[in-house]
Amino acid sequence: MRLNKADDGPLGGGGDKDLNSGAARKTAAANDIETDFEPGTKKAGGWAKETTGTATKTFDGWATALGLGKAQETWGNQAKALMGRLAAEKAALRGTNSLFIKNDQAVGDQMGGLSRLYQLSQPPQAPYN
Repeated sequence: MRLNKADDGPLGGGGDKDLNSGAARKTAAANDIETDFEPGTKKAGGWAKETTGTATKTFDGWATALGLGKAQETWGNQAKALMGRLAAEKAALRGTNSLFIKNDQAVGDQMGGLSRLYQLSQPPQAPYN
């Protein structure tokens, strides 16, 4: 048996072959959340609340009104949770770039002290008397 490369796995190919993404892609995704997904989700939540409220009033006194009220409450909770999740994802995308840079600098600082080349590049220390 000879293995020249790994297969695409059970989900098939697609996506990036490298584990990376650029700062511009993260920024674009965060901007899409802010300018498209959040306003669209808020608008859909308001529309559903309005139309379900109208239907609930129409069926006042019937069991259907009670069911619609519970459905409206559930929808509202789900829409609120989705808005929270979108805000968290947006913040995470915007914060990731600085985290990567800080992490790279910290690893570089830790590894620099172990490198013989780094040690040779530093000015000599004055001896203690």
